[in-house]
Amino acid sequence: MHAQAVILDRPERLGLADLALDAPGPADATVAVAWSGISTGTERLLWSGRMPDFPGMGYPLVPGYESVGVVVEAGPQSGRRVGETVFVPGARCFGPVRGLFGGAASHLVSAGHRLRPVPESLGERGILLALAATARHALDGSEGEGRQLVVGHGVLGRLLARLLRASGHDPVVWERDPARRAGADGYAVIDPAQDETAYARIIDASGDAGLLDTLIARLAPGGEVVLAGFYEAPLAFAFPPAFLREARIRVAAQWQPGDLDAVAALAGAGTLSLDGLVTHRRPAREAAQAYPVAFGDPACLKMVLDWRAQP
Repeated sequence: MHAQAVILDRPERLGLADLALDAPGPADATVAVAWSGISTGTERLLWSGRMPDFPGMGYPLVPGYESVGVVVEAGPQSGRRVGETVFVPGARCFGPVRGLFGGAASHLVSAGHRLRPVPESLGERGILLALAATARHALDGSEGEGRQLVVGHGVLGRLLARLLRASGHDPVVWERDPARRAGADGYAVIDPAQDETAYARIIDASGDAGLLDTLIARLAPGGEVVLAGFYEAPLAFAFPPAFLREARIRVAAQWQPGDLDAVAALAGAGTLSLDGLVTHRRPAREAAQAYPVAFGDPACLKMVLDWRAQP
């Protein structure tokens, strides 16, 4: 079986190619992808060639870890069924071509246990579940009592704020870009220069490695900074301010299957809204034009590739 897939041959050189898929085994399922999202964090680094050393890194590669589709073949040991709508967190099924993270293709072969059933009603919004799971995992590592600050009003920042609201908190979001301050869903979005508040927990969704001193300066005594972004540069901080506050710094690792199941249930029940976050859409055949827009247009929160017309 073959698939049309996005291939990064080298930094800033991207297109579609026809690739042979690895033959599925008895524990695998084959998915016809309907939509895949473009990550403005890790995929931007892959696109630009600035990705830090990472397992499996190298070109050519198939990017993407935000795919939703329908199971079209299910092995007897896969635990999946034909016709099931699933989220695919990437795949490694393209033979000698690297899958980092391997989700941007018309068809994917994956171990069934990696696929997560999602409500069909989510449609293209289902691709947001990876970021929602990332947000939940970042919040789940500590109690988070007291005032909460989210840094950055991109998709991850908005999902963090929405999850905090759903859990009974009243978060504040910092955003430097005035154009990005719109679209708040029941929380305040402010210019950080106008804020002198001390926060019990600060969750950074900006990916800006130079912000750590600024964030520590805004911590209440015993407060915590959660690093929820992906940072290409080394992080450092001045010790005395952190010492005086007895600050805690926590790195939020990769989301786990339980996080994805939890946010899928919240989204399916309407407790977590995914509305208003997908702002741009392109047919998959226009991937070469879609990626620069996803990375360079400030109005683009999330770009989705539509694979439904691909062979």
